[in-house]
Amino acid sequence: MERHSRNAQVIAEWFAAQRQSDAGRYPGLPAGPWHDAAKRNLPRGAGGVPAFELSGDVEVDRARPARRAAAARQRRDAPVWCGSRRGCRMRGSCSRIRKWDCVTELSEAEFAGANRRPCVKETGMISRMVPAHRIAVALGSVVLAAGLSSGCGTGGVTEAATDTQTTQAATPPDDQLDAKATVNVSLTLEPTSLNTFDTAGTALDQVLLDNVYQGLVSIDTNAEDKIVPALASSWEESPDGLVYTFHLFPHANFHDSSPLTAADAVWSLQQQIAPGSKSLHAADFASVAAVSAPDPATVRITLRHRDTLLLWSLTQRGGIVYKEGTDFTVLDGAEDGSGPYLLAQWNRGSSIRLVRNDFYWGVKPKVDQVIFHYIKDPNSANNAESTGQNDIEVAADPTLLRPFSDKAKFTVLRGTTSDKFTLAFNDARAPFTDPRVRHAIRQAIDNQSMIRTYGAGIAIGSDVPPQDPWYEDLTGIDPYNPDNAKKLLAAAGVGNGLSLTLDVPNIYPTSLSDLLVSDLKKVGVTLTVRQIEFQTWLSKVYSDKDFQLSLVDHADAGDLGNYVEPGYYFGYDNKQARQWFAQARTAATDADRDALLRKVARQISEDAASDWLLLAQTTTVVRHGVYGVPQQETSNRFNLATVAVAKGRPVQ
Repeated sequence: MERHSRNAQVIAEWFAAQRQSDAGRYPGLPAGPWHDAAKRNLPRGAGGVPAFELSGDVEVDRARPARRAAAARQRRDAPVWCGSRRGCRMRGSCSRIRKWDCVTELSEAEFAGANRRPCVKETGMISRMVPAHRIAVALGSVVLAAGLSSGCGTGGVTEAATDTQTTQAATPPDDQLDAKATVNVSLTLEPTSLNTFDTAGTALDQVLLDNVYQGLVSIDTNAEDKIVPALASSWEESPDGLVYTFHLFPHANFHDSSPLTAADAVWSLQQQIAPGSKSLHAADFASVAAVSAPDPATVRITLRHRDTLLLWSLTQRGGIVYKEGTDFTVLDGAEDGSGPYLLAQWNRGSSIRLVRNDFYWGVKPKVDQVIFHYIKDPNSANNAESTGQNDIEVAADPTLLRPFSDKAKFTVLRGTTSDKFTLAFNDARAPFTDPRVRHAIRQAIDNQSMIRTYGAGIAIGSDVPPQDPWYEDLTGIDPYNPDNAKKLLAAAGVGNGLSLTLDVPNIYPTSLSDLLVSDLKKVGVTLTVRQIEFQTWLSKVYSDKDFQLSLVDHADAGDLGNYVEPGYYFGYDNKQARQWFAQARTAATDADRDALLRKVARQISEDAASDWLLLAQTTTVVRHGVYGVPQQETSNRFNLATVAVAKGRPVQ
């Protein structure tokens, strides 16, 4: 029944997102009148029979041609809604949707519903238009043509797969590109502030790193995070590893046209290492003893000891070069970066608009502006992409790709990520102070079912993704074993029933927390899910550590250090892990560093510091005529340097 309920939930969400239907009464939908009651009384799912109502006409009886003809005559001269406030007159059968004649704009009353009659494309079960009917689908015996699985099998609910690609078409020559183009991109998580100095969350890095702000160096996500030049054209490391010297590109400047010099880079790094620094990344530069500028084009960093992760730290937000004297308190809605794009507008709760910096010192962007639209609901994001409102959909739901199966219109890119969907235990709070409870929770969870439900990902068994040099497959630690999980809970004295709460941001698929509820119930654990706004999660869980269990996507690259950071919200503390991590930073060679970091990753897994449910694979949908789209690690940086649009691209 749980599988039927999950299928019903997906179907109800899909129909609720369609303009042609209304499924708002299904108890599993937050907007429905019975949602709260369903959460209290139906913990295993809201039922396997969703009901939905179609607006417009759907043929249900092909044996009544006269009735159909009469209905067609009645509709023939009526304006039909076509996705905007334009009226359309039909020249033929409604199934021939390409033969619309758009005429005058509809009035407010017409647009509100009087003549709002979307045409339903011919798709198997539902093909044409007759008076709307209320339809109930019992998922125990009926599988919709939309491609959802029935209750059979062991996997979660997924749509029939749409082919994904790991490469995209080559960008045409510049004379075939539209330099005045605007590119619309849909993202999921909006930043809570634009202050890159002390605001948590990768949503900020995703939009501003490389585009608005730059550091001395950056990374190439298409080359396994290879460190590449940014503001520095080159650099050298002294033989003893204690001095790094960077040479700046000439003519670099800030967005206010003032020159960017070594003095700005020195000042910026001094803000990271200053006593009591409020920077989120201050700890990454603990090895730095001094920063100096031998001349206006040279930056010298002197270390207290070797630091094998210094260059990596400089590629992240802590390495941003700000204008000397920047007041970080005013960066919430303003900027003065040095990148190829300017921040033009932030409509809180809606979008961020970047425009080309025509005075950029380096290679100029290939489009005029980029607008990031924040759309939490995956069906709404799909609608915006499929109707041409957006050009790129980042992190598209991998189970809802059927609308993009036409390769002449869309390219669906599959890429790697550092998105670790992490089930965090509050290790400093009972019952998670007992490692047996932590191991039991891990062994109670079927990670492969979690991956199938999410739609695209792999199991990793610790905090390290395969693209990191210190990766090791640790999925053999705490494998799925509900019987042993029960024994561990009993040994810990909580085998007769354990009640826990899970705080999870409401931007993530509910199917993941539903599976957690189901899996833990099988071993005698009652899990209450509390969906909260992401900003609430940041204050309640991340800052105040007021939680038992938390589910969040830790998208930061190279964030193994979180597990050795004093006071981090996990509450994990292992002296040996801290020592190994410190030794890794000062190791004589990269090979020595990698070996030590593998030990750290294994230790946190053997201690069950958290559970890593899955490492997501990113799915990016790109409309035809758009090129150079980032496809790797797009949750933590979305470099727009190569994004381009062909002249005369199709307009929907």
